[in-house]
Amino acid sequence: MVRKSSITSMFAGSPVKPLQQHMEKVCECAALLPEFFRAIAATDYEKAEEIQKLISKLETEADDFKHTLRMNLPNTLFMPMPREQILDIVRHQDKIANISKDIAGIVIGRKAELPEPISVLFIAFVQSAVDAANQAKTAINQLDELVETGFRGRETTLVMDMISELDDLEHESDKIERRLRHALFSIENDYPPLNMMFLYRAIDWIGKLADVSQRVGARLQMLLAK
Repeated sequence: MVRKSSITSMFAGSPVKPLQQHMEKVCECAALLPEFFRAIAATDYEKAEEIQKLISKLETEADDFKHTLRMNLPNTLFMPMPREQILDIVRHQDKIANISKDIAGIVIGRKAELPEPISVLFIAFVQSAVDAANQAKTAINQLDELVETGFRGRETTLVMDMISELDDLEHESDKIERRLRHALFSIENDYPPLNMMFLYRAIDWIGKLADVSQRVGARLQMLLAK
């Protein structure tokens, strides 16, 4: 568990570093999902459960960051960003960890099988969502420079390009999702209906992971627009 005192000590002035630390932690949750689904595809449920428990632990640590960040965020006009916008970014970042935990929990709870005909495409879909989350993290990690330049100049253009790339990654994830749904539909009669139901539900959540990562970028874009 993350020690709250270590987070509180970051609040010497700017909330940027705690925001970045929170984003780092939530992306650690998402980053474990491809390995989790590779274990599911290999029917290695013992390994999958170990990964699921680690995701849950990291999500709890992300919650520690979130709660301490909120409690220590000054209600002042002298912060580099509006308080409400910081809290909005934190809220969307937090969803990355929550969704990652939910995805792993749904699948391991039923010991769902990942059919071999779709396993490669399914894991590629998971990776595409993780790539979107990591791109959002890359953009958030530029906040230091944005604050230093007053959200102006070349650094702003660089971050806007990162957000544009994030949009592209989310759209690519949507394309893979459509292909995956079609592939799953074509084989669903060959597998237990309950297993198919849980796979469709997992696909929904993985799609949301890419969507919410894009929303983190959209909130950052709103900061740049002011």
